Amino acid sequence: MRYFFHIGYRGANYHGWQRNAAVISLQQVIEEKISQVLKIAVTINGCGRTDAHVNASQYFFHADFKTKLNENFFFLLNQNLPDDIAVFDIIPMDALPHARFDAIQRRYDYFIHTYKDPFLSICSSQFLDLDLDFDKLRQATLLLTKYSDYRSFCTSPDKNTHTICDVAEARWLIKTNGKQMRFQISSNRFLRKMIRIIIGQLIKVGTGKLSVADFENHLINKETPKVLSAAPPQGLYLSKVTYPYLDLEPKTQFMGLDFGDDGWERL
Repeated sequence: MRYFFHIGYRGANYHGWQRNAAVISLQQVIEEKISQVLKIAVTINGCGRTDAHVNASQYFFHADFKTKLNENFFFLLNQNLPDDIAVFDIIPMDALPHARFDAIQRRYDYFIHTYKDPFLSICSSQFLDLDLDFDKLRQATLLLTKYSDYRSFCTSPDKNTHTICDVAEARWLIKTNGKQMRFQISSNRFLRKMIRIIIGQLIKVGTGKLSVADFENHLINKETPKVLSAAPPQGLYLSKVTYPYLDLEPKTQFMGLDFGDDGWERL
């Protein structure tokens, strides 16, 4: 029987989702803990490959079991998992839906704070005294939904079968206190480090180090910038994964970060 697991995790202690023999990954830790609880070998399939130290306030993986999971398994698994990984729901699925290939949209949120705060530093990226031209930032951000080939904002683009991403929405929000910002982007797929590279380039536009025209030229010409300044990973969250048959709201709020719209204004 196939089950979908709805989870969240803080990525600081892991080198990404995908199992890698050389480093510790989220997939490895979760597979080991499920196997310990059930005393059988288990392989899981995730909805995507988040990069090293990137977080997920919503993530799904699926796994197959010969017998039905009992209610006690949910509590035992959470008890055995480390504190930076939590299981929110375990959902029995009809037929054989796929956590990765069936996802029709993924949303990421990137959080920025512009003042030193020891409680935000582990879950948001610090950009001290960030002086932005919001008009230019908006202009460049609006361009993201007008193009589909993101070859220029990707590391190792030739390792992908293609670099087309259908970006449905990209926007900036600002906290009512004016000291926290949030970038939100939704697409059917994302390339390696694509979002962090885009944020790095947009920050350059907002601070006057890159023109809106030059930002757009990278998208038009599909040429990788000479310097790819990727934003730090701790501010990035996979925050929403949508399926044709499953659409759950994220369950996580913490440390002054809010994944809803309350308290935020659109730039």
